[in-house]
Amino acid sequence: MSDLAIRIDRPLLLFLALIGKRHPRVLMVDDDADDRELFIAAVRDIAPTIEVSTCRNGLELMRALHDESIALPDVIFLDLNMPFKSGQECLEEIRSAARLKSLPVVIYSTSTNMDHVNQTYAQGADYYLAKPDSFGDLKLITSKLFEMDWDTHRQPQKDKFFLSARLFK
Repeated sequence: MSDLAIRIDRPLLLFLALIGKRHPRVLMVDDDADDRELFIAAVRDIAPTIEVSTCRNGLELMRALHDESIALPDVIFLDLNMPFKSGQECLEEIRSAARLKSLPVVIYSTSTNMDHVNQTYAQGADYYLAKPDSFGDLKLITSKLFEMDWDTHRQPQKDKFFLSARLFK
């Protein structure tokens, strides 16, 4: 097996082992169709058996999360700037609902405004991920996030909360 195959398989194997599921579920919430499609393609490239669902805005997200007939995702990637209900409003609602409050939430935004970073940290987001500039960087940082132990590793100290691709290069 090539080195490349080992690197691509490792995030999936770790993610599967960490959450104890055969087909982990990721929910990506973004009003930009291109960003949703790129995210799905990146996850498929690094871990093809991870199930990725999407919502187009915060209202769709909260309807899906409150629908008890729908299985909860294992991780949510949440854009901040969306119509109808912002990512920050969704995060606040998620953290205040008993059924949802322990869901890992990664803020996934083009904004690198430190006010946004600080607010989402205070609201209990698990990480803040600046949207990468390239598909390769998206795959790199997504694979690193899937290597994290989501069962034991929740919100890090503030200096490790904000993630960007350059941290992993």
